Amino acid sequence: MTIEAHGNNGFQMHPHSSKGGGTNISPSGTASGDERPPHVTPDLARLTDVLAPARDTTPAPDWAAAETALHTALPADYKELIETYGGGFIDGYLLLLEPDRPDDVHDLLKITAERDEANDSLWQYEDKPEEMETPGSRLLCWATTDNGEYLYWLVRPDDNPDTRPILINSASVEDWERYDTTVTRFLTAVLTGEVHSEILWDQFPLPRHTFRSAHDM
Repeated sequence: MTIEAHGNNGFQMHPHSSKGGGTNISPSGTASGDERPPHVTPDLARLTDVLAPARDTTPAPDWAAAETALHTALPADYKELIETYGGGFIDGYLLLLEPDRPDDVHDLLKITAERDEANDSLWQYEDKPEEMETPGSRLLCWATTDNGEYLYWLVRPDDNPDTRPILINSASVEDWERYDTTVTRFLTAVLTGEVHSEILWDQFPLPRHTFRSAHDM
């Protein structure tokens, strides 16, 4: 059964689990505005107010090479996000992936390939989430967690990369949540308490948010 709830920022959440819908948690504090990069979109500006980027300059990935390897375009907000933050560790729990990282832990291309293989094996014996029943659908992994959860985009043939839903899979692989929003908006909503996931760790987010760049690890 699909349970639908509406977040305060206008996007929809569709948990596919027996746990029910999300609930709001108390808003967190904001980071200093001094860390905000210049000339950012309003969505990214809001995130940088909540989560300060690392101080080092993050080189942009080779987006053309990454999209060629993935056989699809990536969302514009994600590209802006990575060009501002790079891959890294949010609140000591969520690992934001970046294409073609030298370390395997933060490499979107490697993690996506690993999850493709693992999910294909799993779905020989277990049911797929209902969204994956559309022919040609696939998942691209954009984040993982220390507890073994995976955060994906749902990619469908000829879709618009900027409107792809987010699917979150539990560590047990049995439960799924769907969020109809961008990665940038999702991160802001989770960190501010506007949205509460029933799958992600119940101690995430932390009261004071931290971002540790993968370039520093």
